[in-house]
Amino acid sequence: MSHTTPSASIFTRILLLPLLLFALMAAAAHAADDDEALILVARPQLNADAMYGSTILLAKPMRDGSSIGFIINKPTPVTLGELFPDHQPSLKVTESVFLGGPVGTNMIVALVARHESPGSGSIQLAPDLFLAVNAQTVDRIIENDPEHARFFAGVVVWRPGELEEELKRGFWYEMEADTALVFRKQTVGLWEELAQKSAISRDGI
Repeated sequence: MSHTTPSASIFTRILLLPLLLFALMAAAAHAADDDEALILVARPQLNADAMYGSTILLAKPMRDGSSIGFIINKPTPVTLGELFPDHQPSLKVTESVFLGGPVGTNMIVALVARHESPGSGSIQLAPDLFLAVNAQTVDRIIENDPEHARFFAGVVVWRPGELEEELKRGFWYEMEADTALVFRKQTVGLWEELAQKSAISRDGI
């Protein structure tokens, strides 16, 4: 995992991130179909980390051993309408944009709760959950189906084998992916709730 500084942008700024976009589009084509996404709950030993302390992540393994993911409990104070004031559909989305991770914060992606792909360049994370990374697809979701989506700036990227190593070192509790949890409206206190449940379940404390 690597850290960068978040910043706001507009959809066309996605062109400034061709390598990340290429990687995400490649991930859409090479996602490990037999490996659904999982929920990662940061263990207390990560609390000193400014980015990952007290976080909950949705992570998806790739066929090459790498993984991509999103922090799901870090809403920003910014809405789509504030990022894109000239885009009328964005002005109607009142929910905050979430900080998904430190990589590629100049691009907006969407997690969408649905059973069918929302469009080109989408990755199925669970039977009822897709990640949309293509700018036109994200734009279409904002215009036509924002009530079933959550929008993220940035992603978490693990190099091949990196997530497995973090799990071995005990950085994360693991949970099955849960779309309702990913879209939980109230995220305050969510980490404490899940960390306590995970500790009781795994460590018996």
